[in-house]
Amino acid sequence: MKQTSADGLMFVITLVWGFTFIFTKIGISYTNESFFVLMRFGIALILLLIVFNKRLFSISKQTFNQGLVLGFFYAGGFILQTYGLKLTTVPKSAFITGLAVPLVPFVYWFLVRKRVEVFSKIGVFIASIGLWLFTNPDIYNLNIGDILTLFSTLFWAFYITYMDIFTKDRVGTDYTAQLVFMQFLSLVALSSISFVLFDINNFQFDLHPNLIYSILYNGVIASFVLTFIHTAYQRFTTPIKAALIFSLEPVVASVASIFIFNAVFSFREVIGAIVMFVGVLTSEVGPFIFKNYITKTRSENA
Repeated sequence: MKQTSADGLMFVITLVWGFTFIFTKIGISYTNESFFVLMRFGIALILLLIVFNKRLFSISKQTFNQGLVLGFFYAGGFILQTYGLKLTTVPKSAFITGLAVPLVPFVYWFLVRKRVEVFSKIGVFIASIGLWLFTNPDIYNLNIGDILTLFSTLFWAFYITYMDIFTKDRVGTDYTAQLVFMQFLSLVALSSISFVLFDINNFQFDLHPNLIYSILYNGVIASFVLTFIHTAYQRFTTPIKAALIFSLEPVVASVASIFIFNAVFSFREVIGAIVMFVGVLTSEVGPFIFKNYITKTRSENA
């Protein structure tokens, strides 16, 4: 697969994931945060078992260990983000989650000691400014939800980077399915522990249609389908570009808020969204423009 095609898939994933902020916010008003995560990934795990069944259990020790690492960061990111979303707003949660974007290059360098391309650095810087403008966060009034979400960004940065490290030179549907299986299994296990430790004494559950819609969207589409696609195809792009594309989630979440919560875009938010797109485009097309410019300059001077 070409990198442009992989980047296109990352955009599709971003669109769908952007709506999960809305569905999660709705869903956790009818049940506990940990139980919502447990239901979401419990459904995804069951579907994975139905579709791939025995192929999941012929797992090598290396794949098992890699799956555990991915599962730890995947679960930590989701659980902390979901608890945080209960106590903060959708745009604020989306912004803080988006801080994983500037963290990824540093995590990437820390883990693999590989030089980060200059246009990726510039793109990250521009996208971070756009993200700030778009969501207009009030950092002086952070609550516990914001702090939990802030911790989740570190998990996401490591998750995106390890996804690249583990899958870059690996192919095969079985390998992808086994990695996804370990991620879902980790989330079910850790969300169960979280439920027992923090939520079992104040358990609430209202089987409202809105809860059902939230679980089906987040569990089937956003988790079962897209986690498989993400695991299979992020390896065809770079973790920094993937993070830049994922930084557009707040735009999607805020657009969805217009229809669901009657939100309105301000001029600052429009400018922020444009700046974020410029950041992504800088990372995507900057190297090609620079390369063509150098080639053209050399040919003219020859």
